[in-house]
Amino acid sequence: MSEQRLEPTGAQQPHFPKKAFLDECVRVEVANIIPLKISRPAVKESLKYQQILASIQEVGLVEPPAVTPVPGRSGQYFLLDGHLRIEALKDLGESEVDCLVATDDDTYSYNKRTNRLSAVQSNKMIVRAMERGVSAERLGKALGLSPQTIKQKFRLLNGICAEAISLLGDTDCPANVFHHLRQMKPLRQIEAAELMIGNKNLSVLLAKALLAATPSDQLAVPRKNQPDQISAESIARLERELAALQMQIKTVEEDYGPDVLHLTVIKGYLTKLLANAAVVRWLARHQPEFLKEFQSIAELTELPWGSHESDAAQLEQAVETKE
Repeated sequence: MSEQRLEPTGAQQPHFPKKAFLDECVRVEVANIIPLKISRPAVKESLKYQQILASIQEVGLVEPPAVTPVPGRSGQYFLLDGHLRIEALKDLGESEVDCLVATDDDTYSYNKRTNRLSAVQSNKMIVRAMERGVSAERLGKALGLSPQTIKQKFRLLNGICAEAISLLGDTDCPANVFHHLRQMKPLRQIEAAELMIGNKNLSVLLAKALLAATPSDQLAVPRKNQPDQISAESIARLERELAALQMQIKTVEEDYGPDVLHLTVIKGYLTKLLANAAVVRWLARHQPEFLKEFQSIAELTELPWGSHESDAAQLEQAVETKE
């Protein structure tokens, strides 16, 4: 009985991941770039747009916009990412721009996966730049901020212990929180940072409450004993604010669960719908106002509180009056 040798059916080919972009940027005329998202007129009044405009004027365009070719229309591109940068270039009179060209025709939202710069990271960036000789005035022009604001950001972490900085370094903690942490001793700073992260609440109001609840011996500068100066009118006002807030919470609690469920289902459906480039192009041409609202819903990461922000502000003011 002769031996049969099994021959390999074929050599296994190595797998190479598909490139998402071309290797080199492409110079494109701004007039040939078609945005897939309609920018609101008020966006040019925003701080973010002013910062982008100032940065381009001072140091040029740092991050190229991302585009993809329009099928059947040579030289024209759909704009995937960089809508504010393109608007700023138009306002500055630029006619051409270097772009990253995507190889896939999709409407993936790049900003949805962008990690925003935290207050700690912003401080480190400014400190490094100023240590290398960049003046506060030049940084202010590049970032659209005043030199005084740059200096405040430079001193943001003064008096904050390294452990607390490490805990809050990758969070979206507001810069004003560090003003309250600075008034605590290092161990209390770490405890406060852990409490805020554990409660998933990094607000200035919670930091102020933690500072008020900190014993005097855990403060950087111990409190001086002061006589109670809270008037009966202030206490009555605080009670009214708390009662009104509790009534609003009870009203919202009844509909909150079903509303969130409906919004989650709608958001998931719209996200899937807007991933279809043909649908987005049709909406952009025929129903641009619907496209704008659909994109706003699909990009939601948290519920907009709306008028409840004013209630929180009133409550904070009442707490300050009590203090």
